[in-house]
Amino acid sequence: MILIDGFLRSRLKPSEPSSSVWNWTMVVKMSWFDRFFSSTGADENRWIVLDVETSGLDPYRDRLLAIAALAIQVDHAKQKITLDLSDSFEAVLRQDEVSDKDNILLHGIGAHAQRSGQDPVLVLSQFRDWVGNSPLFAFHAAFDEAMIQRAYQYFVGKKIKNLWIDIEPLAAASYPQIKARTLDQWMAYFGIQCAVRHQAAADTFATAELLMQIWPQLRPLASNCRALSHLARQSRWIPRT
Repeated sequence: MILIDGFLRSRLKPSEPSSSVWNWTMVVKMSWFDRFFSSTGADENRWIVLDVETSGLDPYRDRLLAIAALAIQVDHAKQKITLDLSDSFEAVLRQDEVSDKDNILLHGIGAHAQRSGQDPVLVLSQFRDWVGNSPLFAFHAAFDEAMIQRAYQYFVGKKIKNLWIDIEPLAAASYPQIKARTLDQWMAYFGIQCAVRHQAAADTFATAELLMQIWPQLRPLASNCRALSHLARQSRWIPRT
């Protein structure tokens, strides 16, 4: 597992431009009305880009293994966004049951790292405090949101109320002529390099870079959180093929 601090430092080099089975019965299904009115007033000056690692791809059965996140500072006067490398979060949640070998090969969080991770309640409390009221951006955010919110419901007893915004439809709205769907396809289009895909720290940095790349085209379409959230919802139906 690449720690986010070490990963970011490597990107700044001059040479480089039960309790074991989660018995969740609650299914995270938030309507547009619920999303809009349950979110607190979003921090317009600090946005959070995040990625998660999980024990699988089923948002209703699999477990949250790790969270990595980076802050983006928003200068509305200059209409500029800046990645703040000093403002980041990363944690592995302790697991009573280790994920299977194929899953470990995908994200690199081994059995020892899973068993020796941090207390999930502590991680989620620290993440909530670090995030504050910042909006949460992710690529295909519905999956990240489902995994994080179910973890909060299970371990803490209540979900966080931050605004969630999906970067994928924002990229599609900004560049409708590009028929990309996956993060890898958008990375290839913009020439974004990612040292190790499918690891939370690296994927978070790549996703943040994507948001930075599309911002000049995105800003005239939507420049604040509510407008971005609305645009993301409206742009889900843009043809990608």
